[in-house]
Amino acid sequence: MKLVVVCGPSGVGKTTLIEQMITELKGHGQRVSVIKHAHQRFDIDRPGKDSWRHREAGATEVLLASSQRLALLREYEVEGLPTLHQLVVELSLVDWVLVEGFKHADWPKVEVWRAALGQAPLYPDDPFVTTVATDTPAALPEPTALPVFALAAAAALVLHLMDTAERYLYPAAIDARHFPTTPPTTPPTHG
Repeated sequence: MKLVVVCGPSGVGKTTLIEQMITELKGHGQRVSVIKHAHQRFDIDRPGKDSWRHREAGATEVLLASSQRLALLREYEVEGLPTLHQLVVELSLVDWVLVEGFKHADWPKVEVWRAALGQAPLYPDDPFVTTVATDTPAALPEPTALPVFALAAAAALVLHLMDTAERYLYPAAIDARHFPTTPPTTPPTHG
C-alpha cells in the first residue's frame, strides 16, 4: 500500500486534485482509499434515525451496513484527532491511500500551492514535501529541486507518483492490523 498526503491551505484545490488523482489511479487499475481531515466537528448521521439513537444512548461505535456500503461511526471519549498512522490501520489494504489535509504529518506530501492565496509554501521548510502541484509553476516563491506539476496535470502527477511509488510505500501494507501507531522518524529522500 502506498500513502501520499495532499496538503495545502483551504481553498487551494486539494479536493479537486484528489478527485482527479483517484480517476487517474483507477484508470491504471489501482484501488484507492481516501482519508480526509475535518477541522470542525462533523456528523454524517441524522437526528432521529436508529443509528443516531444508538449513539445518543451511549454506543461507542455504530456500524451501518447495506448491500452497497458500510459506515463506521466511532465516538472518541477524549477530544483530539487521531494520528494519521492510527487512521491508516482502519482502512482495508488498497493500492493507494490519498490523504487530504494533515499538513503536519510525517509522511511524503504533495503540496498544493497557489500564488493568488498569498500564503507561504511549506516545501522550503518541510522535508516531507516531495512534490509541488500549482497553478503557476513559474511563480514559485522559492527555487526548488522538487518535481513541480501544474494543477491541471493530474495525469502526469499520478504517473510520477507511480514511477516513484517506493517512497510512498507504507509499512502497514505488511499487516495493517498489527502495525504500531508510532510514526516513522526519517523524512523521505528526494532522489
